[in-house]
Amino acid sequence: MADYGITREEAYKLVCEHLHSPHLVNHSLAAEAVLRAVAEEVGEDIDKWGLAGLLHDLDAESHPDLDTHTTRTVEILNDRGVDPEIVEAIRLHNLQAHPGATRSKPLHYGLAAGETVTGLIVAAALVNPEKKLAAVKPKSVRKRFKEKAFARGADRTIIAECELLGIDVPHFCEMSLTAMQRIADDIGL
Repeated sequence: MADYGITREEAYKLVCEHLHSPHLVNHSLAAEAVLRAVAEEVGEDIDKWGLAGLLHDLDAESHPDLDTHTTRTVEILNDRGVDPEIVEAIRLHNLQAHPGATRSKPLHYGLAAGETVTGLIVAAALVNPEKKLAAVKPKSVRKRFKEKAFARGADRTIIAECELLGIDVPHFCEMSLTAMQRIADDIGL
């Protein structure tokens, strides 16, 4: 196994230390699952991408304002010696805190799109009568993607960055849903 400066177990512990909201911990786990699936699909490092997904929101409670969100996470991860590619992708998943910065690498696009699509999928589950991921069909997520008023926080432009990885939006939504359904019990959905 490659050395990323942090193990998956250490990363999860760090998430639990910095995030007290079960919703944010579950979001981190969902992002990890989606990023691992995306990495597998595009032939990238599954463990590295998973760690980026898991760690991406460490400062979501301490720095919820998008003008500063990710700045503290970057400090925490740099202090721990986490792989610079992971840290850079995490920094760039929120461009609002880094004026003039742009995403340019597969991991950047994957993390931004992957962590954003989780919100759309969770919202699709919560409007379903069963309120379970298992009840959500790929067709429903694709339909909800097209409804701009649904889950407004799930920026469709960012989700569409999956296309920069060679994955069309319908397949990306389906792949992400499947990844989240595999961990539904872990994230309470």
